[in-house]
Amino acid sequence: MSAGPRLDGRRVLVTGAGQGIGRGIALACAQAGAEVLVNDLRAERCEEVAGEIRSAGGTAASAPFDVTDYDAVTAALAAHAPPDVLVNNAGNAGAEGFATRARFAETEPADWEAFLRVNLYGVLHCTRAVLPAMVSNKWGRVLTVVSDAGRAGDPGGAVYGAAKAGAAGLTRSLALENGRYNITANNISLGTMRTPLTEPLWAEQADSPQAKAILQNYAIRRPGVPDDVTNLVLLLASDQGSWITGQTICVNGGFSFAL
Repeated sequence: MSAGPRLDGRRVLVTGAGQGIGRGIALACAQAGAEVLVNDLRAERCEEVAGEIRSAGGTAASAPFDVTDYDAVTAALAAHAPPDVLVNNAGNAGAEGFATRARFAETEPADWEAFLRVNLYGVLHCTRAVLPAMVSNKWGRVLTVVSDAGRAGDPGGAVYGAAKAGAAGLTRSLALENGRYNITANNISLGTMRTPLTEPLWAEQADSPQAKAILQNYAIRRPGVPDDVTNLVLLLASDQGSWITGQTICVNGGFSFAL
């Protein structure tokens, strides 16, 4: 029986790793032997997670930067050895928390920026910054966390869905362009997750009509948690995932299915 996926000797950059899913991914990669570069917009959250990894005996460094600023991305990464694995996890569903939902015809271009800058341009910036070194080293993994909003559509969140779909399309092109260099690129498409941002909803789940209405759309009637994502990340980031590329793999409790 083979051991679980290991990342010994690999350097992993996880964006948006200061809390929630990104934090879970960073901790799991460190436990699998990786040296983790912890990114977040807030330096204190970076250092908290990096410190948590070091306290557990792992290796981690903080890399606070804004993924929407390409110059800031490249400047921050220049201070560290190039990552072998990029996990594009940073994302948002609005400027602060979850934006007010509205039909696309009721929105204006100014309303779109918060979605596009993080969910699409953030992925472009970080991927462009790390890819040349992966090509030079002839080994790399690019994992991008997307959303079922980009696969199945999202009435009331059309631009968010469009941004996530755009990031997923980038991944497929990256897989085609870079497979010859032993670089794989894959998407992980998430359904509704339980994170610090959504915790107020789930903390009152038993009495919340909104939570019950959301979960009615899921075959497994609970929100996802970071541990539901981390094992797939480890597989795709490791040598054991070396023949999986260009895929969008759903971790969504049966919200939607893919053939």
